[in-house]
Amino acid sequence: MMDSSAEPPRQLMRLRGRSYVAFVFSPVVPIIGWLKEIDATIARSPGFFVGKPVVLDLSALDLSQSAITHLIKSVEQRQIRILGIEGVDAALIGEDMPPLLTGGRHCYLPHAPEKREAKPQKTSLLLDTPVRSGQSVNFIEGDVTVLGSVGSGAEIVAGGSIHVYGALRGRAMAGVNGNGSARIYCQKIEAELIAIDGYYQTADEIDVDLRGKPAQAWLDGKIMRVTPLN
Repeated sequence: MMDSSAEPPRQLMRLRGRSYVAFVFSPVVPIIGWLKEIDATIARSPGFFVGKPVVLDLSALDLSQSAITHLIKSVEQRQIRILGIEGVDAALIGEDMPPLLTGGRHCYLPHAPEKREAKPQKTSLLLDTPVRSGQSVNFIEGDVTVLGSVGSGAEIVAGGSIHVYGALRGRAMAGVNGNGSARIYCQKIEAELIAIDGYYQTADEIDVDLRGKPAQAWLDGKIMRVTPLN
């Protein structure tokens, strides 16, 4: 006879690892001026930070605990989610603050040990359908090619270059792993935002004469150039 009082077997908790790409904010003094730059970015592209985790790197500042608390509140008032903080002493992290993060690194593919047989890595992503509004494509390993268009509110994030064989109406961020030689190509530029290696232009900064025409974006030092695609 089965003992009805016997406890059911305990289910083991299943843990999985998963990584996400986060923006890293590195505030500079004067803080009020830095916050104004964020406000200007949000004004030009209201949905840019929506749903994106953000890490505050405070290594370049010397702030008290109360100043850090005020900075976090100021950022979160702009509807930006703070995932964690890095670059400060653990003693400055209060109970109500996001956690202290360590071990963060730039997005890149680690090299396989020389003694092991290296497996071929996929260095490009081909999308044969349009990227529709609200969709987000992240491929930090290399280039992204879209055979259709990229809709308004959609987002492409690539470690290499981005090629769009249609209209680019959403956001395109190339070279996110520090690749300043990456480029963005499209047959019709109507983008909300384009960025290469962290340098960006929003819709109102792109030459109006280029709107709706084939164009390419590239970095000239620390200046983004958007020129006709000949």
